[in-house]
Amino acid sequence: MKILVVDDEPDVQALFEQRFRREIRAGEFQFSFSFSGEDALNYLENHASEVVMILSDINMPGMSGIELLRSIRKDRPMAPPVIMMITAYGDKENYEQAMKFGADDFLTKPVNFTELKQKLQERYEG
Repeated sequence: MKILVVDDEPDVQALFEQRFRREIRAGEFQFSFSFSGEDALNYLENHASEVVMILSDINMPGMSGIELLRSIRKDRPMAPPVIMMITAYGDKENYEQAMKFGADDFLTKPVNFTELKQKLQERYEG
């Protein structure tokens, strides 16, 4: 399963590669990283058919994760079917906006990687 992680924090890539080391080696998951909403849209222009899931931060400079979500759902019907939003703020407004614009799931930071792995495994096997 190819997963695009969108987050403006540069250390997120190393964190995901460390936490999913075993799954990456086994070929279960393949990660790509974009560090802005705009970068993610550019990536999807050339790789939309490869990406199965997007994990996106909500609070990013420039295009927010909510704007990215809205753009993908509106302008890219061929984009990945599963989009999970991640935020440091588990507030009701962000949650409601994410769900309104078509998010499939909502996680809060710091990410519980045990929970995330379980959710990904369910999607991978399903």
